[in-house]
Amino acid sequence: MIYRIFILLLLMIVLPDIYLEKHFKSQGKVRRWVRRLMSLLMIIFTLALASSKDFAPKDMTWLNCYLFLLGIIVVPKLLFALCSLIGLGVRRLTKSRMNWGNLAGTILAIAALYIVIYGSTIGFRKLDIRHVDYYSADLPESFDGYKMVHFSDLHLGTYIGGREYIAEKAVDSINAVGADVILFTGDIQNMEPSEIYPFIDKLSTLKAKDGVFAVLGNHDYSMYIDTDEATKVANERELVMREKSMGWTLLLNDHRAITRGSDSIFIAGEENDGDGKHFPRKGNLKKTFGELGQKDGKKMHKMPFTVLLEHDPTAWRRSILPESDAQLTLSGHTHAMQFMIFGWSPCALVYDEWGGMYYDGDRALNVSVGVGGFVPFRFGATGEICVITLHKKVKK
Repeated sequence: MIYRIFILLLLMIVLPDIYLEKHFKSQGKVRRWVRRLMSLLMIIFTLALASSKDFAPKDMTWLNCYLFLLGIIVVPKLLFALCSLIGLGVRRLTKSRMNWGNLAGTILAIAALYIVIYGSTIGFRKLDIRHVDYYSADLPESFDGYKMVHFSDLHLGTYIGGREYIAEKAVDSINAVGADVILFTGDIQNMEPSEIYPFIDKLSTLKAKDGVFAVLGNHDYSMYIDTDEATKVANERELVMREKSMGWTLLLNDHRAITRGSDSIFIAGEENDGDGKHFPRKGNLKKTFGELGQKDGKKMHKMPFTVLLEHDPTAWRRSILPESDAQLTLSGHTHAMQFMIFGWSPCALVYDEWGGMYYDGDRALNVSVGVGGFVPFRFGATGEICVITLHKKVKK
């Protein structure tokens, strides 16, 4: 991750210092040398992390420490320098005596410090339970009131080293719901299956009347480690084996029926169907639904009530809506970029559906912002567990 953007990071570290040195010459020598020393250490830290071609070091402590220092040292200084520079331009244009950019920069720098410190501590430990009701005329009467727990994006590797209790709290919260079925939409690990070892016993305690169903996310395909293809395949096989050993039903372009008397609904799971460039495209709707849909050109239709698990929400409009009749799709992946303020997330600039329930007629997509994250930080976009209750919609 660092080696891909290390030049940008170096510019973020160096350029504000150049500006501050030029425009704040009155600062004392001690203060200047302290700032220079901190910048030098950040440059060395950046180059050290950039020397690895893996997406992240195996010991995530180093990356987490680096990102935290970046947030409390580099980002506030960068914000102040940018505001001061803009204020300087405004002052010259208006011939004002005051550079109001310095005041704005100070406020933004303090706000950035607060966001980073809060998001890395209290914010990452919080967990919300979001309740959703979904109505469908296709739902069999026997399943009216059927309760599902949807959770996503555990990223267990991030909890190792003192945060294990957060993952354990999530498991306890899920079990406390007393759901009919538990559904997980991928990204159980960051990079390698060894990350889930400390949590296997706890995750094995997840229980629901109709079981636990899961799919794989982009991080579960070992695409973020720089190694040979044989090792990646072995890692993926091990992850699949570990999830199955916990009593979970892993759906790899497959589906299962859940029955109540003579009625049935289906839980289908499609492998990650991303853009094919940055995220793997392994989904196969035809294989996933099998006999559930009757082929009519590319479209499969006349399906019984089906809940589809698909990690990447972009697949909903790209393929799921036009090529199937799956009534309810569950996804994760976005994390709402783990940042939200006043109900808005920068994730909205990238994804059409990034958090919450979305509708296209009577069909719906629920996007979970996830439980954890690759980076131990959340501000506003609190980790969540979704409780979805199905209701029979009466046809008028």
